[in-house]
Amino acid sequence: MKNYFHIGIQAPDVLIPAEGMDYGRWAVVACDQYTSQPDYWDAVEKLVGDAPSTYRMILPEAYLGTEKEITHQRQINPSMRDYMDKKVLSPVEGFIFTERVIGNQKRRGLIAALDLEQYSFIKGSKSLIRATEGTIIDRLPPRIKIRKDALLEIPHILVLIDDPHRTVIEPLSTMTAEMPQLYNFDLMQAGGHLAGYLVSDEKIEKQIVAALERLLEPGQFQQKYNLGNTEAPFLFAVGDGNHSLATAKSVWEEVKANRDENDPARFALVELVNIHDPALVFEPIHRLLMDPHIDLHSALGGFFPEGIEAKEQANFASMKKTVLESPAHVQKFGLITPQSFWVYEIKHPQQALTVGSVQTFLDKLLKNNQLDNIDYVHGDETVLNLGSKPNHAGIFLPAMQKSQLFEAVIKDGELPRKTFSMGETNEKRFYLECRQIQPL
Repeated sequence: MKNYFHIGIQAPDVLIPAEGMDYGRWAVVACDQYTSQPDYWDAVEKLVGDAPSTYRMILPEAYLGTEKEITHQRQINPSMRDYMDKKVLSPVEGFIFTERVIGNQKRRGLIAALDLEQYSFIKGSKSLIRATEGTIIDRLPPRIKIRKDALLEIPHILVLIDDPHRTVIEPLSTMTAEMPQLYNFDLMQAGGHLAGYLVSDEKIEKQIVAALERLLEPGQFQQKYNLGNTEAPFLFAVGDGNHSLATAKSVWEEVKANRDENDPARFALVELVNIHDPALVFEPIHRLLMDPHIDLHSALGGFFPEGIEAKEQANFASMKKTVLESPAHVQKFGLITPQSFWVYEIKHPQQALTVGSVQTFLDKLLKNNQLDNIDYVHGDETVLNLGSKPNHAGIFLPAMQKSQLFEAVIKDGELPRKTFSMGETNEKRFYLECRQIQPL
């Protein structure tokens, strides 16, 4: 490993499946995907069969509250130790350049470890690494318990850099002939194709580090965001996996008094992605409402007393078109019920983004026990199909612009919860690389 503490990054020691392993069955999508579609995870279980797989080292959130939750969770730590004992995993050292192909798009990334001393999930933090959404503290204790006992970490965390001139990650695509290829295979369940290359050349590693250093040059940073010269630098924004990184930070804070600067717990394995990568698309995260106990139309009118306008739509396509074609400064969203489709416009919003206005309304419903639960779902067809079910409703939301993200985090501290998704569900990061965080 090599530490670059001044930019909060490490070229880490990484574990990948040994030669001859079936990568297609090893890699599974992030555990917080397909949460309302347990059939997806049942299909994953059948595809994996008896083969070694990250499926046995994570807990799909679709299993929470079901009989599978406890039985599946019990196998996580034993599976990790079993894979290490049987040498299922093989060590490599350094950054890993990734190319993920879905359809005709290729998204590029860089596997690295981030220094948790340079990260804070506190709202308004001025740390080098910052959360993009509010951290729900109540969600951390069970995750902390798992990480403290885990032998390995297996990340689905995607962290963004704001590199408009494409100086950090993109140049690596022209150097793949100089880097050992670690893997090259098709991902399961329409996940596309993934290739990875080890950055083993010290010159290439130094090039990456120098490019990150340039992004932090005070003049460039201040000019990019129209800031004063007292604003603390901000290099990394957590895109996916905010709570996973917050969990790692919490564990490090608990144990660091007796650890040195190279302790594995001080770092967290992530994939860096340039927010300007054309293949990186910000998708909205829609809301699925389970068993609302009130009339939603009346509740919306009462919650926005300064004005909200509703128009019934002939079908889902009309509702979607009306919401998506609305100017960014106009807050419109769709309401899907088993009987009809509506478009709502908030006339005098108190929140900067539509998702923020909607979320404050939904939070009140939950607090007043006027709604059993909310799920956060990806994909237009998913919110349509699930929101149309009896005793359900769906909130269809527009996507935020990528260009808004870094400036919003700098100026507002964080975005509303579940504001955006980096791609559709099948485009999310698949678990593959591991890092040992406890002694055997």
